[in-house]
Amino acid sequence: MVWEAVVSSEDRRVRSLPGGCTRDVPRPEIMIASNGSATDNRVPGRRMVEIDREEALRLLAGVPYGRVVFTRDALPAIRPVNHFVDRGVVIVRTRVTSRLTGTVRADPSVVVAYEADDIDAVTHAGWSVVVTGLARTVTDPERVARYERLLRPWADGVMDTVIAIEPTIVTGVRLLGEQK
Repeated sequence: MVWEAVVSSEDRRVRSLPGGCTRDVPRPEIMIASNGSATDNRVPGRRMVEIDREEALRLLAGVPYGRVVFTRDALPAIRPVNHFVDRGVVIVRTRVTSRLTGTVRADPSVVVAYEADDIDAVTHAGWSVVVTGLARTVTDPERVARYERLLRPWADGVMDTVIAIEPTIVTGVRLLGEQK
C-alpha cells in the first residue's frame, strides 16, 4: 500500500540529524493510502504533557504488564512481560533459557528499556512511561523468594530467573483528551 502525506505549511517539526544538524520536517496531517482510506493525524483539543519521575513510576506500578526492550544480535528485541515495581526498581521474571536472561547474564552492565502504557483506544487519552536502566539478575535468595511470591508468571513453565531493572532515565507523557 502506498501512502501520500497531506501537510500543512504551518505545522512543522525539527528532526535531529547526525553531527548535531537539524532539518525542518513536515508533520503529515492526513495520510491517504493508495486504496483511498485516510488517517487524520490532527486531533483538535488534545495535547501531550510530560510527567515527572515519581508520577511515572506510580503509574507504572499501577499496571500489571509492559514491554522490555533489549538487544538481541545487535538488533532491538521487545517482549511483553508482567512486572512488579519495588521501591522504584522494575522486577520481571523469566526463564533461565530466555534471550532476555542470556543478554543480562552475558553483560552485567546491560542497558534495557521498559515501557508500559494505558491508552484508551477510542478517546486516545491515557499515558505512556519508559524506564531505561541497567538490568541485573537478582541472586539474593530472600529477594528471589519474595519476588516469586509477588509476581506470578502468565504462561505455563518454569520462570526461574528474576531480573531487576534499576531506572536511570524515567520519562512519561500523559495524553489528554479534548479540553472543554
